[in-house]
Amino acid sequence: MTVRRVMGTETEYGVLATGNPHANATVLSTQVVTTYAALVRRRLGASRTTADWDYHGETPLEDARGFTVPREQADPSQLTDVAPVLTAEEVAAEALRESGPWAESMDWAQVVMNTVLPNGARLYVDHSHPEYSSPEVTTPRDAVLWDAAGDRVALDAVRAVAASAASTGLDVVNLYKNNTDNKSVSYGAHENYLVPRAVPFDRLAAALLPFFASRQVMCGAGRVGLGPRGRRPGFQLSQRADFFEREIGLETTVHRPIVNTRDEPHAERGRHRRLHVIIGDANLSHTAGLLKFGTTSLVLGLVEAGAAPDLGLADPVAALQAISHDPSLRATVALRDGRELTGVQLQRLYLEAARAHEAAGGEPDPQTREVLELWEEVLDALETDPLSLADRLDWVAKYALLRGYRERDGLAWDDPRLTLVDLQYADVRPEKGLYHRLVAGGRMRTLFGAEEIERAAGAPPADTRAWFRGHLVSRFPDDVLTANWDSVSLALPGVRRGARIAMPEPLDLTREDVGPLVGSAPDAEHLVRALAGARPALVHTGSLG
Repeated sequence: MTVRRVMGTETEYGVLATGNPHANATVLSTQVVTTYAALVRRRLGASRTTADWDYHGETPLEDARGFTVPREQADPSQLTDVAPVLTAEEVAAEALRESGPWAESMDWAQVVMNTVLPNGARLYVDHSHPEYSSPEVTTPRDAVLWDAAGDRVALDAVRAVAASAASTGLDVVNLYKNNTDNKSVSYGAHENYLVPRAVPFDRLAAALLPFFASRQVMCGAGRVGLGPRGRRPGFQLSQRADFFEREIGLETTVHRPIVNTRDEPHAERGRHRRLHVIIGDANLSHTAGLLKFGTTSLVLGLVEAGAAPDLGLADPVAALQAISHDPSLRATVALRDGRELTGVQLQRLYLEAARAHEAAGGEPDPQTREVLELWEEVLDALETDPLSLADRLDWVAKYALLRGYRERDGLAWDDPRLTLVDLQYADVRPEKGLYHRLVAGGRMRTLFGAEEIERAAGAPPADTRAWFRGHLVSRFPDDVLTANWDSVSLALPGVRRGARIAMPEPLDLTREDVGPLVGSAPDAEHLVRALAGARPALVHTGSLG
């Protein structure tokens, strides 16, 4: 068993116009995406827009339980297989297109709501928020790195918007890596993991329900307020827990389920299933992120091996919220077999199962050993001295900051100043965000430095197809028309109707596979011809004459 598997993230950022709190969020998000697309265009020296997103092949209404939801019965938010369209209420976003100052200052006269980045990621407007979907990676460490790269993308966009505001007259926008506006709205920080399709989905769900209900003791981002609107005073472990209503389901924005059933693999359907995880919080802490991706990958390995512990909860949704609402970590939840366990105890049983399975298979690889040791170290600390983890876990760091303010100023949990501290923790700006200030002050451990994160914001991982996607976008920006997770389409002078390159396997078209081909091609047409000779099954063209 290993933590290695194909994985990735999808992060929606909270968006706010600092001088216009009632500004339309979709307009602001469009401004962010358009501004960053223009920034990328200038960096690449491209003469046209950055690559658009190709919705071909997306199947958001297919359910892993073996059926497809009729389109007329789906919530509109589920129809992610079509490009977003500005509604009449949001028509003010056309100011981005029509504004002379905007076009002049940005050298850009086109609204962009969806684009593919040179690091292989996707940046787009999703449900009134800018969303960064990371490139595919193969290790928990890389998942943390390219997730943090999204924060750098968000920061660059915020700075670019601020720099242009004086000449454009548009709002200065800020972004927050959090999951709720504390006014009943929640937005996601999703994870994706590739698993074999041969593994029965009901077996996955059974093992994941108690794991996801308890994982927040390590991976929660912390939140002031209880309930969807945060009106009940208190502090809880998770930003997302109060917004979940069901155990299993297809929805992601209404009636949210702990285990999501979307069956959209973005890979060879006969072999792969993409587990779409919507229950997690948006983590800034590198340690919390490593635990989130690493422990989830290990539990999936247990399921695949038939070695997952049987920890069925009597009421998974109630357990999720009971664990979240108790930062003392003493709350117990009922299992169907009559046991009462805390969230930490549930996690301990998963760890023990992973340790036992690993021992049977020999010495683990270094990344797996790192996650196993960290998992045990953190659970031990949570049982004895949770505040000792203030330099490693988001919820503990935030709780320690808030406790300091409460003790100094005598603040109750329903004091609005504490809600502002909660929000400021998630601010993407290093000079403002409390997380970033903890890092700068040596009070929060990190796995990666600022320079390494900045590099990941501009370059893709080497060991997945994201390498090929990202390098096409950066080397041949004027030729790439559209891209998605499993294909890229190019417009080429000598190829009638252009060319579409299929990428059905996430571990194919890596730097090792095609690096020499990409590096030696003087232009995109030569690359397509070389790839057609070497890998003809992947290249689809109208004509090579």
